[in-house]
Formats: sequence, C-alpha cells, structure tokens
Amino acid sequence: MEQFMTPEFWIAVGQIIMIDILLGGDNAVVIALACRKLPPAQRTQGIIWGTAGAIILRVILIFFALTLLAIPYLKLVGAVLLVWIGIKLLVPDEDAHGEIEASDKLWAAIKTIIVADLVMSVDNVIAIAGAAEGAGGDHKMPLVIFGLLVSIPIIVWGSQLVLKLMDRFPMIITIGGMLLGWIAGTMAVTDPAVVKYFGALPPNTSLIAGVAGALLVLAIGRWLQRRARSRSVPS
Repeated sequence: MEQFMTPEFWIAVGQIIMIDILLGGDNAVVIALACRKLPPAQRTQGIIWGTAGAIILRVILIFFALTLLAIPYLKLVGAVLLVWIGIKLLVPDEDAHGEIEASDKLWAAIKTIIVADLVMSVDNVIAIAGAAEGAGGDHKMPLVIFGLLVSIPIIVWGSQLVLKLMDRFPMIITIGGMLLGWIAGTMAVTDPAVVKYFGALPPNTSLIAGVAGALLVLAIGRWLQRRARSRSVPS
C-alpha cells in the first residue's frame, strides 16, 4: 500500500489525467459525432458503452506499450513520437474529424466510437505509458487504470467545459504540450540502450532531459505557429 502513497505515484496520476484531458477533446468530438443521429433515449447508452469499450481496449494497448518499452531503442522512438505529439497539440489539425460517420443504430454508433478512438489513441497510449514509466515500481498498470478511470467522467461529461477553458486560456494547451516534451526527455534517458551505452547517469540527468524536451516542444511549436500565421496573412 505504501507504494501508492509516494510523490512519484501521484505526480504520474496527475500527468495521466492532464494528458487525457488535453488529448481527450478529440474523443469527446468523436462521441458527439457518432451519436448525433441516435434517438435521444439511446444517446446516453451509446456514449457510455462506446466510451467503456474504447477505454478497455486502450488499457490493453497501454499494457503492451509498457511491455514494449523494455526493449532497447523503443523508448527513444517513443520519445520522438511524444515530441511530435506535443508539437501537434500546439499546432492542431483542423480537419481531424471529417471522416467520422453518424449512425441511427446503437451498435453501429458504439462501433464507430471504439474504432475511431483506437485509431486516434496512439498519442494517448504513448503519453500515458511514458507517464507511468516515470512512477517506476510494480504498480504501473494500476496507475494507468486509475488515471484513466478518473479521467473518464472528465472527458465524457466535462469535455465541453475543458474545451472552453482551453479556448479561454491557451496557456493550458501550451503547458500540456510541454508536459509531453518533459515525458519524452525523461523517457529517452531511461532507454535500456542509453543506460547500457552510457552507464549510470548523474542524478539530475532526467530533470535536465525533461526540461530540454519541454523547451524543444515549445520552441518548435511556437516557430510553426508563427510560420502558419505568416502564411495566412495576405500578401
């Protein structure tokens, strides 16, 4: 029980919840689009069962991700992907949901939610696996499941509020992108290949790598934002 009371555990829980909130806006949009043609009496069922199925399959994916992260060089690949995801969070794709189809059948809507969520869950899975790695110990999967369970009501019922807060306070999105960069940096320096090649690293290496990853995401994200704005200005 003591392992669940460590600061590392609760920091990781907070990171997982924040990741799910920031990257869960897509899930809320998918749910709304998939269920919009259902009869009013079935919409709640579609939301609940579709979300439950997506979460269960995501936990399974994260379990495999945590196992795969023990293979040399895969944490380095995951770190690069997390940096890319963090940058993408700062410079979002406006057309991400154009192909989500609605259905007037309950099972079809549930299937749409689950399939679409799985396709869009690569970012969540990698980010959550990286956050769980930071907690260490033998409680990574309980940590992942706990973080996901806490985030479900936030995503399903509080998603609109969260999206409004993001619109009003863009700094929330910036902090989220930097958090992914932080996780990427700390993940990279704990890759088995890095540990094997460099041996025991100084105690503050993870801190330095985390700060470097966060700043890298911020710098590239800001540069791409400025570039996009300059292109949108008529010449």
